[in-house]
Amino acid sequence: MTGSVPWRRCQPQLGAGRGVRGRRDAGRSRCRGGLKLKNVFLAYFLVSIAGLLYALVQLGQPCDCLPPLRAAAEQLRQKDLRISQLQAELRRPPPAPAQPPEPEALPTIYVVTPTYARLVQKAELVRLSQTLSLVPRLHWLLVEDAEGPTPLVSGLLAASGLLFTHLVVLTPKAQRLREGEPGWVHPRGVEQRNKALDWLRGRGGAVGGEKDPPPPGTQGVVYFADDDNTYSRELFEEMRWTRGVSVWPVGLVGGLRFEGPQVQDGRVVGFHTAWEPNRPFPVDMAGFAVALPLLLDKPNAQFDSTAPRGHLESSLLSHLVDPKDLEPRAANCTGVAYTDREAQDEAGGAAAAAGPGLRPSN
Repeated sequence: MTGSVPWRRCQPQLGAGRGVRGRRDAGRSRCRGGLKLKNVFLAYFLVSIAGLLYALVQLGQPCDCLPPLRAAAEQLRQKDLRISQLQAELRRPPPAPAQPPEPEALPTIYVVTPTYARLVQKAELVRLSQTLSLVPRLHWLLVEDAEGPTPLVSGLLAASGLLFTHLVVLTPKAQRLREGEPGWVHPRGVEQRNKALDWLRGRGGAVGGEKDPPPPGTQGVVYFADDDNTYSRELFEEMRWTRGVSVWPVGLVGGLRFEGPQVQDGRVVGFHTAWEPNRPFPVDMAGFAVALPLLLDKPNAQFDSTAPRGHLESSLLSHLVDPKDLEPRAANCTGVAYTDREAQDEAGGAAAAAGPGLRPSN
């Protein structure tokens, strides 16, 4: 029988002497080895059966692996979406550069210039007119100190290519400088500037150019530019969007490298000046601009010919705005956008009367 074979193999073999005993011991060793293998196989079989049964049981249980899979899928979807967006941005053409506003949409700058007959009058007016010709949307109000329009000024205006208004008013004899008097004895250009303000308010007649004042509601700014000064083109764009009264530094004036407002946190808190710093508005005539609507709303605001020396600017501005409401321009008044050549020309005569290195600003 097949079932008796292992038993027989494990039976001791009969024999005598050492040989018999040795063979008996060898048979016993083989029997023990067979039992060990049998036990290992049986244990492996039982563990495999148990694992299989556990797997079969788990097949019927709900799986909790869906949330992590869904999260991973959402991350992949978001990455794909971002990649698609970046690819779309790369294919999109670059934006067109911003276009400057059309000249018709810009507020008009009304430049008021008093002038009087002298040897260098034409040369200085030509220089100023060529600077103004570089500025879009500008209207030049040239006011002669004379009894009537002169051919020199009329011809120059006609050839300038600028939109202009030619005005004329004679300075009263009591306010005119006498022979040998320094320029600071009487404020100059007072009647001429006031004549321009009258025209803007519809109260003065022009002798040439555009004779009708701006209609009500016109957006613009008024700037008082003397004919013997030098102006930076960028200055006019600084002032164009003035809402009330804008200010900036003026170079080479009052015996200083510059004078102008001191600004803190975007507001004017003082003035850098050497000439009477306690003036209500210690600024130069070239250092401010006024919004046209503000001037029209203040019909009595004008320059005072009887104002103390150096107070001509204050005589106008005191009717228009408080110093704390001034609008600083030129990077919060950190850059000088204008050069006053007149300061250099008159520094010698003014120093004797105003003190070393000082002079009034008008």
